[in-house]
Amino acid sequence: MNTPVPPTPQDFDAWARLAATNRPAFEDRRHQVIETAIRRAPVRKQQRLRCLQWKLDRIRDTARTPMVACLRMHRMLWDAVAGESGLLACLQYATGEQDHPRRRHASRAKVVPFRQHP
Repeated sequence: MNTPVPPTPQDFDAWARLAATNRPAFEDRRHQVIETAIRRAPVRKQQRLRCLQWKLDRIRDTARTPMVACLRMHRMLWDAVAGESGLLACLQYATGEQDHPRRRHASRAKVVPFRQHP
């Protein structure tokens, strides 16, 4: 009997077959592919990528269905791109079109004085 060849990251049909027939092998292979991609990134970015992957895995763990997980991740992506402090706002700041995204929040903060006890 031939052992199936593990799917490459680009082979959707092979991934779908593996997920349907052997979920533990699917998860192991998924983890390997993700870890390989993270290791190929510059060292200074690897910790941030691991944190992001942890967050995505928690979304998958807590979602009722894969579709709910997909929608949550999609929302997270769009918040990172078009949200208040997202990529678009940062680019608009860089071109002088608006204030820095984080500065907009600073003016709303109320500073409460710290009282020292006698």
